[in-house]
Amino acid sequence: MHDNQPPVPYGPPPPGQQPPYGPPSPGQQPPYGPPQGQPPEYGPPLQGQPPQYGMPYQPGPYAQGQYGAPVPRPPWFVPAPRGTRYDHLARNPLNAWWRQVVGTLLVALAFFGTAVFVVLAGVIVATLAGIPTPMTQERMFGDPVFGLAVTLLSIAAVLPLVYGTVAVIQRRPPGTLSSVLGRLRWRWMTECAAIGVVALVLGQAALWVAYVVTGEDTSELLGWRGWGGFLPALVVIVLLVPFQAAAEEYIFRGWLLQAFGAYIRSPWPGIVVGSAGFAALHAYTDWGILDVFSFGVLMGWLAVRTGGLEAPIAMHVVNNTLVFALSAAAADLDDALKQGAVPWQSLVGTVVQLSVFAFGVLWLARKRAINTVSG
Repeated sequence: MHDNQPPVPYGPPPPGQQPPYGPPSPGQQPPYGPPQGQPPEYGPPLQGQPPQYGMPYQPGPYAQGQYGAPVPRPPWFVPAPRGTRYDHLARNPLNAWWRQVVGTLLVALAFFGTAVFVVLAGVIVATLAGIPTPMTQERMFGDPVFGLAVTLLSIAAVLPLVYGTVAVIQRRPPGTLSSVLGRLRWRWMTECAAIGVVALVLGQAALWVAYVVTGEDTSELLGWRGWGGFLPALVVIVLLVPFQAAAEEYIFRGWLLQAFGAYIRSPWPGIVVGSAGFAALHAYTDWGILDVFSFGVLMGWLAVRTGGLEAPIAMHVVNNTLVFALSAAAADLDDALKQGAVPWQSLVGTVVQLSVFAFGVLWLARKRAINTVSG
């Protein structure tokens, strides 16, 4: 090779010359880019050195790959803002008029559809078990205990569907149907039940006094036909009445009260409409209608004042348990299920019972600082 020939395109350059490509020779600086040992003008600094300009280098939106990290989905359940009253808990950011209308129609359809399904299932079971099924207005089944079980179950079975309507249609936590804390406050409900027992005893005493003063026969207030018919009925009552009473409260003091409260500031339209529907559900006449309606009004008002359904459920369970237990003791379950007219003296007992219960619940709620708005 002669000295006047050009250098070979590949391979090491002649001594003292910088290669056009590749790393520089020892002791020489590269023709392009920052000097060695100094951080680049842009991009991440060299390891162990602080950045030269502005904020530290952050990788771009496509640094994690072609599609990047998945975007998290928003939560399905959207609660109401903090500090919301019980009847306004449906006022979450997704609140819309159609949710209340569609939800109310679904709850009504679920209530009547479930009742029909359970009664038809009861007819099938009764037929297989050899129980008569007269299916008249006075009596659906020949066995009053079996008839009581079917009646209570036809109402209790709708409870999960009400929860589902809240979750799917209103897209809020189903527990907000129970209280402002998003759940049942079991200790508070137990304390309300204890107050309800005291109120019920005093109400029955007032009823007995009213019978005596007006010369009515008090023997019909308490009868006894033996343990043989009472114990099976008591088992059904203890197992099903809590769910039956709770289902009615979740519909008439829960769903309806909050559906109206989604747009109406005052709780009274929801309380009155819910109480009217509650009274229409029963087959009482005369004074019985006023009795049931006043019960519904007070329970709706207590739900708002105490921030949940615990007090209404407790009083409803205690009341129905006693009513059905007294009827079972007297072997008179058919008349209890038939309902109908009640004497005006029963209003005396109702006034005493509800007054004692309301006073006791409000006093204890204030003493225990029970939450009345969402936290």
